[in-house]
Order: sequence, then structure tokens, then C-alpha cells
Amino acid sequence: MNILKDLETRGLVHQVTDRKGLEKHLADNQVTLYCGFDPTADSLHIGHLVPIIMLKRFQKAGHRPIALIGGGTGMIGDPSGRTSERSLNEEKVVHHYSEKIKEQIAKLLDFDKGENPVVARNNHDWLGTTTIIDFLRGPGKHFGINYMLAKESVSTRIEQGITFTEFSYMILQSLDYLKLNEQENCTLQIGGSDQWGNITAGMELIRRSRDLEEDEIDVFGLTVPLITKADGTKFGKTAGGAVWLDPEKTSPYEFYQFWINTDDRDVIKFISYFTFLSEGDIKELENEVKERPEKRRAQKRLAEEMTKLVHSQEALEQAQKITESLFSGNLKQLSAEDIKQGFKDVPTIEMEDEEISLVDLLVNAKISSSKRQAREDIKNGAIYINGERNQDIQHSVTKDDRIEDIFTIVRRGKKRYFLISYK
Repeated sequence: MNILKDLETRGLVHQVTDRKGLEKHLADNQVTLYCGFDPTADSLHIGHLVPIIMLKRFQKAGHRPIALIGGGTGMIGDPSGRTSERSLNEEKVVHHYSEKIKEQIAKLLDFDKGENPVVARNNHDWLGTTTIIDFLRGPGKHFGINYMLAKESVSTRIEQGITFTEFSYMILQSLDYLKLNEQENCTLQIGGSDQWGNITAGMELIRRSRDLEEDEIDVFGLTVPLITKADGTKFGKTAGGAVWLDPEKTSPYEFYQFWINTDDRDVIKFISYFTFLSEGDIKELENEVKERPEKRRAQKRLAEEMTKLVHSQEALEQAQKITESLFSGNLKQLSAEDIKQGFKDVPTIEMEDEEISLVDLLVNAKISSSKRQAREDIKNGAIYINGERNQDIQHSVTKDDRIEDIFTIVRRGKKRYFLISYK
């Protein structure tokens, strides 16, 4: 497999150093490459998926990926792509985040795969033991101030102000490339387009440390494009915030829905970026979007592939079950766990564990503004209990109206859902 051509076909190559040289290098060798992930939170989000999947693509092509956890650089903060300085987390917090991210990456990449397993490293192993004297006398002496000021991650921050802490981040990341080159024979670093300056600085540190000429350097850099959406909104953001890979922060159902709601203008691009579907399958889905967009077959396939990859086949089936139940109105087939996922953002009202008239329930839960309004809503057929219309003004809500004796789902009108939970 010509991995570089496959990546270019998918639109995944933004910048590459010495394209012909890298293609030959990949063809002639089992290449060790790496991508860094700074632990700025206790979970990765979908913005991290492209570089993670890039590592997986290289692994499938027979190369040896390293997932580098930034336990050291994460305590400093990367200025790339930012207009203000990050808040510094305490060391124990960064260590905790590092462990959580390592666990997530282990689920997405094959750490135990035969001849070329993904290797997890943590740059705190070397940065945490480097003294300030070693830092200044070692990598520090190879970086000119003018060279660093010319890098976009620094130059864009000069007017707003940049601290020495963030200014030095470039050197720390460069040291990562040098260490992995020495210890693991790593010859390729990949990253987002905002990492180009840091990647090329790492290559420069390797060259200067070996006292090589520019045409003698045998390491490479490659970046993936910034993901943009056709409507101009930021990729990976929803009304509720970031779309996380941790199922406790973003449920598999919410994750599935994010991909299902992909714009027709974006869906083929996202399938190319994020999935391992063949060129032929992608072309077929592209034709579906053009000829039968209302079926949303491409969106469904994208949501299936991504939910299965990040979570599991079981999580995918649960998300599909919740989606189908909400679409059909057949809510009684949902489990309490399904309801927790599917109705996470629905107004939830906690009520006493006792029988109550439907009219009183509607008023107490503020679903209807008054008893008179409640009776009108019921008579007019606007009230549904667990997906079934209820027009009985005398109806009492009992344990028979609960799902797993935990929840009752009330719908008023076409779309307004309310979740009743019991103490």
C-alpha cells in the first residue's frame, strides 16, 4: 500500500517535508512515526480523531506508530493556534489526565499487534529529569531567537504577549523528536496543521545536534489539514460544548447523533478523513448524496463507522435503538440506561414514589401551566406517556407507567419531552 498516496487521495495531507523523499522512505522501510497528545483535559475529543486515525492508517500499512503523551509539555502549554496563554494545571492533575488519555488511546489503537504494535510513550520521562542547565546548554543552544520569532505559533502572539514559558514550548517539543529519534529510531512526526512550526523545529534540532547539512537530514514531518465545516461553524462543537471520546462526557447516543447530523456538504469529506472505507465505497456514497440525499445513507454509514470505532458494536446498536425509538415513538422498548443517554438534555423532574393523577403530574412538573390547561392538553391529545397518547382526564400515573420503575417519559405536543424520575 502506498500510504502517502492514500492519504493524499483522502485529502489528509496539508504539508509535508520532502514529499518524494518521504514516499521513498515509507516504501523502503518500516518507519517509526509519532504524534503527540497533550493532556489538557481528562478526555480527548473528536478533534483528536484525525491524528489518532492517521496513526492507525500507518499501522495498517505496516509501519510502527508511537502515541506520545505530553505529560511534560502538558505542564507548559502549547501556544499554537491560541490567542491567549493557557492556565497551568497542577502536576498531579496533568499526571491524572495523562493516564486517562493513555487509556483512551489504547482502546482506539492496537497496542498488542504483532510486528508493529502502537507504542505509548510519555515525554515526562525525559523532560521531567532535564535540568534547566541541561536544557539551556543542550537544545537551547541550537535555537536562535530570530528563528523562533519567525514561527507562526510565536509571531502571532507577539502583539498580545507571550511568556517565556510558552515561548520555550517549541524547544521542548523539538526535544521530543530528538529523544524519540535516538531511542526509537523515529523518523516521522505527524500532527495538525498548527503544529508545522513545532515539527520543523524538531527536525532542525535533530540536524543541528548531528551537525548535518540540510540535504543530509533523514527525518520528516507531515501535517493534516484543519477540519472546517461548510456552514462556517467549528468542527467538533455542539450546543452542549465539545464532543468528547469519553462516554461519560458524551454518551455513545450523542456521539452517534453528532455524525448523523453531518451536513450533506461535509459528509463525504468526513468519511474520507475518518473512516477506512475504500475509494469505491466512498464514491458510491457520494453518488447517494447527490441522487438520494433524503435517505441520508452516507450520514448513517459515517455514524456507524465512527461509533463502532470509538465505542463498540454494542454501543452502536444501543444508539441505533434509541434513535429508532425516538423516531417511531415506541419508547416502551427502551431500558433505563437507554433513557439516560437519549434523554440526557431533556428537562428532568424528580417526584415522590407514589401514585398521582395525570393532571396533577402535568401541573407539578410544570409541563402544563394550570389544571385547566392540563385538562385541555389531555383532551386535545397533546399528552403522551412513554410514547402513547393519553386522553383520559381521570388517568392516574402509577408504577405501570414507569420504565424499569425508574422513569416516566412525558411528551407534550410534537417535540417537547419531559423526564419524570422517582425518589
